Amino acid sequence: MSASRRSGTTDELGPDEPERDGPDGLSGGSEGSAGGSDLLAALLDGMDAALCAFDGDGVVTHWNREAERILGWTAAEAVGRHGFAGWAVREADAEEVEGRLMSAMHAPGRQVHEFALLTKDGGRVLVRTQSAAVRGPDGKPAGVYCAFSEVHAQIDLERSIALSEALFEDASWGVVLVDADLRPAVVNAHAARALGIGRTSVLGRPLGELLAQGVEELESALTHVLAEGAPPAPAEIWVSVRTPDGERRRCWRCGFVRLASPLAEEPVPLGVGWLFQDVTDAKQAEQEAAMLRFRANQLHRAARAAAECEDPAEAATVHLDFALAGFADHALIDRVAGGPVADQTAAGGEAADPVRLVRAAVTPSGAPGPSRLGGEAGLPVRYAEGHPALNCVARAGSVRADAGNLSAERAREWAVARQWPADAVHVLCAVLRSRGRTLGVVTFLRGSGRTAFGRGDAVYAEDVAVRIASALDLAGVVDRD
Repeated sequence: MSASRRSGTTDELGPDEPERDGPDGLSGGSEGSAGGSDLLAALLDGMDAALCAFDGDGVVTHWNREAERILGWTAAEAVGRHGFAGWAVREADAEEVEGRLMSAMHAPGRQVHEFALLTKDGGRVLVRTQSAAVRGPDGKPAGVYCAFSEVHAQIDLERSIALSEALFEDASWGVVLVDADLRPAVVNAHAARALGIGRTSVLGRPLGELLAQGVEELESALTHVLAEGAPPAPAEIWVSVRTPDGERRRCWRCGFVRLASPLAEEPVPLGVGWLFQDVTDAKQAEQEAAMLRFRANQLHRAARAAAECEDPAEAATVHLDFALAGFADHALIDRVAGGPVADQTAAGGEAADPVRLVRAAVTPSGAPGPSRLGGEAGLPVRYAEGHPALNCVARAGSVRADAGNLSAERAREWAVARQWPADAVHVLCAVLRSRGRTLGVVTFLRGSGRTAFGRGDAVYAEDVAVRIASALDLAGVVDRD
């Protein structure tokens, strides 16, 4: 039978029973058997699951504290009863329940059943049981043990396990468990793909080896969660991920939860659960929409302000100043010397004279301020052959240029040689066209702290150039009159 029954001890697992003679034929157990009984009692009472046991005749031999908590019957009231009939199970169900439990004596492995038990106060509790045979010294079945728990608690546990497995296998967002040293401990497939590395390769590695940029912000967030707990809302973090094709800049919407051990008396941080979703496309679309709204508003404001200018040339600089906000660091307007040109070839198909450009307006390169008009002397700017502004006139279309990967000193020389401010690194030239003629070029310049001009920037520059060209064309008509 059980260790507690053989030792003759009295505890919460069952009442006293006469002790069998020991090895020396003396009544009473040895110190070792008494200690073993106490250990068994402590182990059974410390279990999270309710446990009871039956001997071969179906008599209850063990009943732990969790069984008492669920059903209300104490060990003294339960141990020694024959089966559950009349006290823990309704009489109508007793035969079926006892048969299913005792059938585990002659069945291999464990059997799982669900049925309703009665509590001491007359209520009913649906439980899930796992029962298996208890073998005697001769290897023959000597009884059955039965571990049971309330079904809803078991279902909650199974749901938690199923949720964990689903998160780390089938989730459509990245899930990473980060330990207290801020190193990934578990990574799901989605997160591994986002990091551009295998699921096992990422484990235990510092985040700095996985991300090129954004590591400091991410580690700061994880440290805060470990110390203070989960933030009230998701956070958007921009990172750069290393890939075989180079670095990719991504925006991740991240949520964090602090993980604590459920077995400790006081919360002991085990790490952080980090969930993230790639929202780069949505974020870029949002930024582009905001930028388009801002630029459309600037064009509207510029048109309103230019309409109040008596001098059309001043109206051209108004358009330039409004376009500069948030778009470029510097800008300048060059007009074609000698008047507008219709095309690049003279009548009869012969090549026309090379186009020369005169500086008509420029933004201040030092302190901020309105653009300044110039070019009254009519002296052409010393643009070398192949200059982007000359190419813009020749093509009658936009031209982009940048200093590339030149050093800071070489980049300054590159800009000065082309008659631009020394800090210019990225350049966009847009042709000024009005009434089918080329009037000149407007050039936008950005410093090293900005990104290069893109296609969307070229479209905006061309829109501004149309307004500047119309103003300059009107200024020419007014001058002639």
